[in-house]
Amino acid sequence: MTNIQFDQVELFKALSNEARLKILYWLKDPTTHFDTQRQGIEEMNEVGVCVSQIRDKLGMNQSTTSQYLSTLQRAGLVEATRIGKWTYYKRNEQLIHELANFIGTKL
Repeated sequence: MTNIQFDQVELFKALSNEARLKILYWLKDPTTHFDTQRQGIEEMNEVGVCVSQIRDKLGMNQSTTSQYLSTLQRAGLVEATRIGKWTYYKRNEQLIHELANFIGTKL
């Protein structure tokens, strides 16, 4: 592994939920999975997807969505950016790459 360290147990716990896996899948290609008219394509690619769009796509309430995103963030799988009253999420591609490498070489 390179210089990224991660808590394996926390990471795999975060991945053990279908809704959280969906969020990671959708965030891999946000312009395909989210409404680009509600949020610009450039904004999605730069800062991430607004939590309200993730909530709407999940079809869950704000509290549950926030808990799922918080779990992913604690594990390092997503990064949050706050702009005004809105929070945007995007994948931490470097950590995900390291995780794939870890699984391929260590497990």
